[in-house]
Amino acid sequence: MTTDIGTEARTGAGVGAGAGGDADSAAEEWRSWHERRTATVAAPYGPLALVGTHWLADHPEGRLPGVPGLWREVGDGDGDGAGVVLSAADGDGLTVDGRPLTGEIRLTADSGPFEASRIAAGEHRLVVLRREGLWAVRHVDPGSAARRAFRGIEATAYDAEWELPGRFRPYDKSRTVLVENADGRERGLGLGGEIAFSVGGTEHTLQVAVEADGSLWAVFADTTSGKDSYRFRFLRPAAPAEDGTVTVDFNRALLPPCAFADHFICPFPPPGNTLPIPVPAGERTVVG
Repeated sequence: MTTDIGTEARTGAGVGAGAGGDADSAAEEWRSWHERRTATVAAPYGPLALVGTHWLADHPEGRLPGVPGLWREVGDGDGDGAGVVLSAADGDGLTVDGRPLTGEIRLTADSGPFEASRIAAGEHRLVVLRREGLWAVRHVDPGSAARRAFRGIEATAYDAEWELPGRFRPYDKSRTVLVENADGRERGLGLGGEIAFSVGGTEHTLQVAVEADGSLWAVFADTTSGKDSYRFRFLRPAAPAEDGTVTVDFNRALLPPCAFADHFICPFPPPGNTLPIPVPAGERTVVG
């Protein structure tokens, strides 16, 4: 599965009090969740701070726009010897693990949050990314214009009617479909099954990926998308029970990272994941 989710997109996974649970308690849990989610997005190294994703293949000379140092990929795609070599001079102002960097260092893809990146230039972070054998460097700036302009996430208050009982139906084997990504390129999206749920007596389904911890992840749109809400959203139900039952809580529908910065490569919904109904729940748009 190829996706651009990251720590900021995972924040808010899980469900509330459960379908049919105490509405006041569920509403309070949702408010706390929304506050935590907003704080995570607004953090110095949250998604609003991403100001560039530079693919090394587009810069064979090794110089990246606005990024110090000389960057080149080595090895073969996703092979064991693959990586990125960074060459830095005294005047580049780069550090590795908090120490001044001069000369060369070999790097692999960063897997943690932006602030944990080994390479820094002052408060800026330079994050190594790999997707389908291609290498890139992300430029993260806590002083970004998007972060300065951010005023919050517009979201619909908790509504118990959108915390729905559902059922997970796994596929016999995982499937990979090509979908367009936010940067205009097509990439593979791995799918492990579908969740079924009913709205107003009509059953609907969404194809989902299955994460390593058993939780589910859907990229979906609905009739509000691009109008009253962002053009698509993420949904992260918890791992289904042994009998396949799962709570489908649209109150926790998430804006994808690319709603906060243009330099993320979020996948668009796969075919069949555009619901023919409005879903007036969850996160809607970025304010500011």
